[in-house]
Amino acid sequence: MSVTIGVDVGGTKCLGVLLDDGGAVLHEHRLPTPRGSDAIVQAVVDVTGALRHAAGTADVAAVGVGLPGLVDRRGSLRFAPNLPGVSELPVGRLVSEGLGGMAVRVENDASCAAWGEREVGAARGAADAVLVTLGTGIGGGIIAGGALYRGANGFAGEVGHMVVDPHGPPCPCGKRGCWERFASGSGLGRLAREAAHAGRADRILQLAGGDAEDVRGEHVTAAAAEGDAAAEAVMAAYAWWLALGLANLANVFDPEVLVLGGGLVEAGPVLVDPVRAAFAELVEAVEQRPEVRIEPAQLGEHAGAIGAARLARGLAP
Repeated sequence: MSVTIGVDVGGTKCLGVLLDDGGAVLHEHRLPTPRGSDAIVQAVVDVTGALRHAAGTADVAAVGVGLPGLVDRRGSLRFAPNLPGVSELPVGRLVSEGLGGMAVRVENDASCAAWGEREVGAARGAADAVLVTLGTGIGGGIIAGGALYRGANGFAGEVGHMVVDPHGPPCPCGKRGCWERFASGSGLGRLAREAAHAGRADRILQLAGGDAEDVRGEHVTAAAAEGDAAAEAVMAAYAWWLALGLANLANVFDPEVLVLGGGLVEAGPVLVDPVRAAFAELVEAVEQRPEVRIEPAQLGEHAGAIGAARLARGLAP
């Protein structure tokens, strides 16, 4: 039996999975994401080593790595706004060396997640799909014509850095008003804190312990699930910003399905329903175009690692 390994490097954790031929997760291993280039490479090597040990006598065919930021076609991480101090890092070469010359494929983490959802998740079988991951920032992965779309340099999918308000809040990438400043999990928290400071979020503030600066997105979704009108208003404002970017993506790529990933989608209908409603008002020619489905991701935190492993095996065109 041959197996593959996928490692997803996030802002807080490095999560690795061991997959069998059919794509089922046999084992997983995780470590906290360290700071610094050398430490991140070593963490990927360590996670992979633990999974190789778990594989026993099975042949490990390849290793895939998903990284947050601009990953070029040589497997180097060129820029990572949410990994401070990490840039121009030849991850593929260094991880391969650390693993004794194993074949290693490196892609953007959201692109990996998109492929995972297309292979065995919410976009299964779709020839044209876009995944949007809602976390500290926003990542994106694009499936076009049944293949992972990488762009000329491998940088495609950085959808969170579409500028939607040039006078908006500063972004870690160096610009102002990027979509992720409004529509990420962090963006939801910012909208809620503004409402709390304005005296329009009593229940949200109560769930946060009484300090407006402690308000986070999860407090909004919890209050909205209770039916709190103020929380529902914050969610509606957030949903509009999220739908604005989704409509732009639909206008450009004409996908069959838009998949929403990240921990925020666990809110369920509290999030997805107002997003679908706002999207219908914002996308071009909604009455003339076939429905663009908006679906929550199915693979959860494993999407990036599963997709990385499937890509490494050569299952992608």
